[in-house]
Amino acid sequence: METMAHFTAARAMMPEVSFVLDIGGQDMKAIFVNNGVINHIEINEACSSGCGTFIETFAKNLGFTNEKFAEEACTAIHPCDLGTRCTVFMNSKVKQVLREGASVGDIASGLSYSVINNCLYKVLKIKNYDELGENIVVQGGTMHNDAVCRALEILTQKTVYRSDCPELMGAYGAALYAIAHGHTELTLKDVLENAQYQTRVIQCKGCENQCLVNKYTFPHNQIYYSGNKCEKVFNNKGKTHNVGVNLCEEKNKLLFGRSYEANLNATLRIGIPRVLNMYEEYPFWHTLFSHCGIQVILSDASNYQLYEKGVKYVMSDNICFPAKLCHSHILNLIDKKVDRIFFPYVIFEKKDVGQNSYNCPIVSGYSDVLRNSMNITIPLDAPAITFKDNHALLKECIGYLSSIGINEKIAVAAFYKALDAQKEFEDNIAQINRQVFEKNNQKGKLVILLAGRPYHTDPLIQHKIADMISALGVDVITEDIVRNEAIDISDLHFVSQWSYPEHILKAAKWAAQQGRHVQFVELTSFGCGPDAFMLDEIHALLKRHNKALTQLKVDDVCNIGSLNLRVRSVVDSLRLHFSQKEDGKAQPFVTTQIYSSKEYKKRKKILVPYFTPFISPLIPAFMKLSGYDFDVLPMSNKDSGDIGLKYANNEICYPATLIIGDLIKALTSGCYDPETTAVAITQTGGQCRATNYISLIKKALVDAGFKNVPVISLSFSNYCDQPGFQFKWKKIINIAISSILFSDALAKMYYAALPREKERGLATQIKNHYLDLAKTYIEKNQNKALSRCLKDAAKDFDAICIDKNTKKVGIVGEIFLKFHFYAQRNITEWLIEKNIEIEPPLLTPFFLQAFVNIDINHASLVERASIPQWLRRSIYGLIKHRIQKYDSYCSAFRYYTPFADIYDIAKESTGIVSLNAQFGEGWLLPGEVSIMAKHGINHVISLQPFGCIANHIISKGIEKKLRDCYPSLKFLTLDFDSGVSDVNIVNRMLLFANDLLIS
Repeated sequence: METMAHFTAARAMMPEVSFVLDIGGQDMKAIFVNNGVINHIEINEACSSGCGTFIETFAKNLGFTNEKFAEEACTAIHPCDLGTRCTVFMNSKVKQVLREGASVGDIASGLSYSVINNCLYKVLKIKNYDELGENIVVQGGTMHNDAVCRALEILTQKTVYRSDCPELMGAYGAALYAIAHGHTELTLKDVLENAQYQTRVIQCKGCENQCLVNKYTFPHNQIYYSGNKCEKVFNNKGKTHNVGVNLCEEKNKLLFGRSYEANLNATLRIGIPRVLNMYEEYPFWHTLFSHCGIQVILSDASNYQLYEKGVKYVMSDNICFPAKLCHSHILNLIDKKVDRIFFPYVIFEKKDVGQNSYNCPIVSGYSDVLRNSMNITIPLDAPAITFKDNHALLKECIGYLSSIGINEKIAVAAFYKALDAQKEFEDNIAQINRQVFEKNNQKGKLVILLAGRPYHTDPLIQHKIADMISALGVDVITEDIVRNEAIDISDLHFVSQWSYPEHILKAAKWAAQQGRHVQFVELTSFGCGPDAFMLDEIHALLKRHNKALTQLKVDDVCNIGSLNLRVRSVVDSLRLHFSQKEDGKAQPFVTTQIYSSKEYKKRKKILVPYFTPFISPLIPAFMKLSGYDFDVLPMSNKDSGDIGLKYANNEICYPATLIIGDLIKALTSGCYDPETTAVAITQTGGQCRATNYISLIKKALVDAGFKNVPVISLSFSNYCDQPGFQFKWKKIINIAISSILFSDALAKMYYAALPREKERGLATQIKNHYLDLAKTYIEKNQNKALSRCLKDAAKDFDAICIDKNTKKVGIVGEIFLKFHFYAQRNITEWLIEKNIEIEPPLLTPFFLQAFVNIDINHASLVERASIPQWLRRSIYGLIKHRIQKYDSYCSAFRYYTPFADIYDIAKESTGIVSLNAQFGEGWLLPGEVSIMAKHGINHVISLQPFGCIANHIISKGIEKKLRDCYPSLKFLTLDFDSGVSDVNIVNRMLLFANDLLIS
């Protein structure tokens, strides 16, 4: 076994080895050793990013050999910070530092740091270098590079041991093993010279790959096969080899192995795409339609030929593979000449014990992207659906079925049949899993729980990994084993907001509590937003129970050979882990201190991250009115990003990285006493990852050594146990509304004045003056004084402006990025310097959209309204009246533009996205862009964190539709994270604003 070979070689060189790191050309393995015994093994989950080919690629691009590139790295004086992203994204970063005058040595050394940072932080998620022990042995071809070894030494401050031929250590270990276990003097050369065999090429018909397989026949009819991409049909195991059970395959049969003979002569044929949540709810929908006399047409099983037909319609390159597949399945249904396509807008899944059962925004809203990106000539039906409330689900089904001509009585009868079919499927798959587990439990045989989203059951999406594992003689069970089981997952840094991740976490908790013969492997897709931090929690959970997380990342690029090797290594490693004796008791879950009444008396200082230059300065005054002493931290900087990357998953959205970095930077600065300080963060409670920021912060504080610092949730919902923190809403709601309106009105006037000011700096002086005045009025709860001072502000802004027509650019996007100058790499400032007027982002619409959302959710039966309609209308009427008053006060400034009515914005977004798109900025973003376009603002930038799951639907997913609606519109989407290249951003901005700059 490869892993044991590397360990044997390392122990021969350093008997007291504590950690073995093998970085080769394609993969990375890390072996943690405790008292001479392997404790656990980590293997990189996906591509070769951060391995030998990574450095080799850059060396060749710059015209160097590997050896010369390593020499140059060792001469570096100022190593470049190139981040930890893969080669594709780092190219622009390298171009940037070259333009800035960096030497080849600085770049080469920077890449060496990137390899080690990628290994330690992204793959191994090391928070404390003591986990590595004192005796580190490095192996693999990459470790021939002196700079890479030196980077490891510098970062860990430990001695690193290396042989003079690290690339041969696996072979050396295998040789040592062979010497110890050899039983014959026959050499390999003798075997090869005397070998007799015949060769024949045959074509495998086992699947759509149609592999060409080489068949070698030796004397005594012994056979060996090569060239096969899997071992399902042709393998070299011998006749006595046992193949394991593959419950992913069984699950597919239970899902889609249904009768399609009924209703063959039906007048209505509905097509259902075999994608996303259909891998969970297809039994329900198939039964519902079939019992209504409708013929159900299912799209064909996924394959690459099908996928390639639809890939040109994909709107976002970094969206997950399961979403990219949807386009091809829609085309397949169109080819089948169905009358309608049914792809529901499922917002809530069936609710378990958790706080919520949302779907990921992509699963919920991808029908919007399909409509906007493809020329679909038949109806694509996407009614809003909730599975968490059967009464609402019944009404939704009746509503949809009646719209296509189905009688209510028939619809009701079909609905209950559909519920029974869904329950039967869920019970059957859970029972089969338990049966396989019990059989293995009695024998003490290794079983792998292969967890993932329901759609990871698709053989193409998972690249038949389940087949590979079962071919190695291991039984594969799925997360369905915990269906309807009451498993407590409160001992995790995780807010239960999504249904699928909650199932996976429950499965991980169950696996953690079983014996060593149950091992947990997680399938995850590139670009999966929730997995970015969920996997960290699973890793921590399994580690507390003395087990290791194995994760395998999959996407649309499949190197079968490499994947097969990785799966073999994983299974061999798990077998090794399984064979070792049980480690002691599970470690307790550690989280941050609860903000109790006692803590309130002790912790007067509360830290909050910087957000916007207009509302952040007012927060301390506003919170003082509530009885709390808040400090707003300074705006983020590069250190914030670096610290955030160390303590948060490197693939979490960028705002979370900066926020975590800001908070830990403050607590380690010496300016605040952790014993008398707490931290606070807002919490939205919707489908976006922002709901889980609080969990990320708690985990980061624990890892950074601040478990005694409480984390407070600023939210209307009770997501956090914090009895010591109570908002006095009745006292502050009035001034809260006025503060938001004031900050937005001031921003509108400020940005309109900047390109027109008679003297540079006057607008900023006025802005700062009125922000200082506002603090005083807010502290004293003087609502009228706060609003009326805008009259004076309007006159002051008007007095400093010359008459001038300006070119305008609108800014929309994720709420943190569009306000936070550092996060957006000062794009706002860049535009201002070019004398371009900004149509600024506002907070008011973000909060007011709740009125529309409640109306829509109530009308579509997704959620029951908590506030009666008459009361909602009354409250909104009062707020609208106040907005009109603010507009009146600011009208003294001749370039002021009034607030748009939130219902008008919603109306503009209709036809672009569903109003049930309430994740991230939701329908608000396309609505705001439409309003801007109708007011002549034809340049709009959408700022998003890299990999933002909501952005795939409501920003990138609507580009084509926006351009169809507004041909003059230039719509630019920009993604940001810690590794973004400033040069790349500026180049795109120059192209975007070229016509404005010329004029």
